[in-house]
Amino acid sequence: MARRRRRTRKKRFRPVVFLLRWVGRGALVFAALIVLAVLVYRFVNPPTTPYMLSESRRLGGVERDWVPLERIAPVMARSAVAAEDANFCRHWGFDMGAIRAALNAGAARGASTISQQVVKNTWLWHGRSWTRKALEALMTPVIEAAWPKWRVLEVYLNVAEFGEGVFGIEAAAQHYFGVSAARLSPVQAARLAAILPDPKRRSAVKPSVTVEKRAAAIAGGAATIRADGRDDCFRS
Repeated sequence: MARRRRRTRKKRFRPVVFLLRWVGRGALVFAALIVLAVLVYRFVNPPTTPYMLSESRRLGGVERDWVPLERIAPVMARSAVAAEDANFCRHWGFDMGAIRAALNAGAARGASTISQQVVKNTWLWHGRSWTRKALEALMTPVIEAAWPKWRVLEVYLNVAEFGEGVFGIEAAAQHYFGVSAARLSPVQAARLAAILPDPKRRSAVKPSVTVEKRAAAIAGGAATIRADGRDDCFRS
């Protein structure tokens, strides 16, 4: 009888074990959702982004027209890489050299790669917060593993902000220069890349002295990237 009583005794409820079990399950579900979101956008073009929706509500609409990478002037792709992430083809999502340089400079300069910016621009929100940075750090290696580099750059050029209410390189080329993204000249491409860090306060068509200098440096960097083969991961 004693043995039978021991066998039928209910298991003791352990709240800590229960909580840890559900936290673990939640983490697995969250990780699966991240992987699913990344895999979907590997093949499906993002229809919009949280920031685009926010700006569209504020402005009453935005300019945007998706174009595949093969319909973007190669010099524009090289200019964007030269401006934002010169080692784009050489890293796995995080540029450790740039991060160390930023730390040595007291975080006065940025170290965000194009891959990190794709995560932020496509799925997350703008602004500084530890939550956003943590999600960005989690998702960046996933897109690097799931997407080829050309796809990362293609999405980046199509979701980046180039001015108030102007998103993507096709809309930017039409808005500033009246040409398609495929027909951008080296000077035009360098100017568009030069305004990327601060598109609301910089102009590609009426560039300030600072933008002109930055565009000249970007043009030189784009030529160097082509010469030394650092465009091999996204070159068609």
